Amino acid sequence: MTTRLVVLASGNGSNLQAIIDACETQALHAQVVGVVSDNHHAFALQRAAQHNIACHIVDAANTSRNEFNVQLASAVQAFQPDIVVLAGFMRLLTMDFLVHFPQRVINVHPALPGELPGTHAIARAFDEFVAGKRTHTGVMVHFVPDEGVDNGPVIDSAIVPIHPSDSLADLEQRMHATEHQLLINALTQLTKEHTP
Repeated sequence: MTTRLVVLASGNGSNLQAIIDACETQALHAQVVGVVSDNHHAFALQRAAQHNIACHIVDAANTSRNEFNVQLASAVQAFQPDIVVLAGFMRLLTMDFLVHFPQRVINVHPALPGELPGTHAIARAFDEFVAGKRTHTGVMVHFVPDEGVDNGPVIDSAIVPIHPSDSLADLEQRMHATEHQLLINALTQLTKEHTP
């Protein structure tokens, strides 16, 4: 049985593309059955459309955070996912959403476990490097069991070195490449667990 993935994305969707590519080449025995976004202009939606993947937009405007999460849960449930992947989804999920998908929501975060929670983690790591406070950063994929920020149980992680010659753009490129690989590795582990 193929593992059903629903991907939540707010922006460019490069992690979504990595997942789609891995599914299509059979590197990952799964299928992206839906993409859900909070942003009508997310390029991730175009990526999904190019591969005939159903999309759904849940507009956060004029709704409370809780109401948004209720609507989001309903949209995601309609796709009957085995795993929900947060791939650059820029909203914090509440228990109104998470209670419906226990041990099934995963997130990719551009920092090592316990480091740099929240947004702009790559830029913050680079600033610390420039200040002489770090020589590396990393990427992790983790479960999202509750409303904590980037602190759920870790599925996989990888160290990413910061080279003396790096610009922020160099580091971002290396981080995104690591994110793509780590996300596929983590999903490969999880899909094996879902396969009877």
